[in-house]
Amino acid sequence: MDTSGTKELPITRLHERDIPELIALSKSVGWDYHTEELKTILSSGVVMGHKNEKGEVVSSAAIIPYDTASASLGMVIVNDKYRGRGLGKKAVQSCIDQVPADTAIMLIATPEGQPLYEKIGFKEVGHVHKMIGRYSRCFNPSFRDSYQLGSLTRSEIDRVAAIDQSAFGEARKRFLVNRIEQSHEAAVLKDPAGQIVGYGLSVLGPVYLTLGPIVAPDDRSALYLVDQLARSHKGELRMDIPTNNQTFIELLKGAGFEEVSKPPVMILHANSLPERNGHLYGIAAQIFG
Repeated sequence: MDTSGTKELPITRLHERDIPELIALSKSVGWDYHTEELKTILSSGVVMGHKNEKGEVVSSAAIIPYDTASASLGMVIVNDKYRGRGLGKKAVQSCIDQVPADTAIMLIATPEGQPLYEKIGFKEVGHVHKMIGRYSRCFNPSFRDSYQLGSLTRSEIDRVAAIDQSAFGEARKRFLVNRIEQSHEAAVLKDPAGQIVGYGLSVLGPVYLTLGPIVAPDDRSALYLVDQLARSHKGELRMDIPTNNQTFIELLKGAGFEEVSKPPVMILHANSLPERNGHLYGIAAQIFG
């Protein structure tokens, strides 16, 4: 029996106490948000949504403001029983209203959501490549002569944030600190002089070990980071690769990954993504851009 009714529901900001309801909403559409991921989202940004008369969360959207004039939008979900009432559009607009009007807002769209984003004014500016697999190859040990890997220490966070800014195109230290805190493993890549030139994080979820962000100076060193983060994991892995990294995608396919989708990247209040140096090999997750 459909008990959703027709009463207009007020938009509200969601908090950590709403995490169980957000997980239930996520599961209702086949997504796998979990407690630690949602804590990172809530501590890094703002989540808006609607609750029904029973207090159940029936819609959500999240915006992650970065340190400069940009933000990432995601987690746009509406319970099936409440679709067709404009809740998704209201949640998205409420998130947009949380940041200054000139903020460039990035998102990665689902096929269902893309028409809504286009109506709001988002433009398609690229794609990401969703890669799933089980890592099946150890890295050539001779590569260790050029680079060394180590665990990220607290004293190295500022350097990691600086190289991330050049790779991602925007400063986002606050988010990175939260993501590092959540990570299963955090690795840094150092050149022969001992300088940090790359880093990678892995985050363990209920379905996948997600690898990202991955920042490295070239394809082979990026794969070296993947090897470090993936080689001891027995289950499935996920990576989301930015546009124009086809050589790296082929390396991942040779290591046991398969490309399963290529969702569009869209942007509002700008005509293109921020300028990047080509060192971003894996994004943190689709919600974080």
